[in-house]
Amino acid sequence: MQQRDENLMIVTAVEQYAQKHNIPTAVSYALFRKHGINTLIRRHYNALHTQPLDESYYFAEDILKTKQKWKTN
Repeated sequence: MQQRDENLMIVTAVEQYAQKHNIPTAVSYALFRKHGINTLIRRHYNALHTQPLDESYYFAEDILKTKQKWKTN
């Protein structure tokens, strides 16, 4: 059951990220894999599953923004 919920969180985050940034879902998924977002969502499942499903998107968005800031500095 937990693995199914983790997968749902990842799919939701990938799809919302793609929609918000107007990119194909495949590109969003590749970006998540490149930066280990899928693993981080799974690692933080215990906290994320107590939040609304959209929280997995915001979690991913925050991580990617932070990584992008480090890259430009």
